[in-house]
Amino acid sequence: MVIHESAENYLESILILQEQCGEVHSIDIVNKLGYSKPSVSIAMKKLRESGYISMAADGTITLNDSGMEIASRIYSRHKTITRLFERMGVSSEQAAIDACKVEHDLSQETFDRICDFVGRDENV
Repeated sequence: MVIHESAENYLESILILQEQCGEVHSIDIVNKLGYSKPSVSIAMKKLRESGYISMAADGTITLNDSGMEIASRIYSRHKTITRLFERMGVSSEQAAIDACKVEHDLSQETFDRICDFVGRDENV
């Protein structure tokens, strides 16, 4: 199944917020990504209908297995590419910003070579 970059960003953000805060609500995603409440609400509905997330009655958002697989893959790419850029001398903040721009578009072959160069992130 093809998943769009925006959905990958939402799933990755949910994973990061879960690691930081434990529980995730739509407002947390609004605050992290800077999107409007209605935009996040629509995105969460689509992710829920696609089976990537579950939402509890209290609004807590949880990644389902399929959502966790995508989020983990993207977050791992993000961290690995950030490390590459940092090794090249880019500041940590800029490296993370730039990693977000390329993490979705790299071929698996190129990403594998980056991993060979900087080492795979085994924490995700």
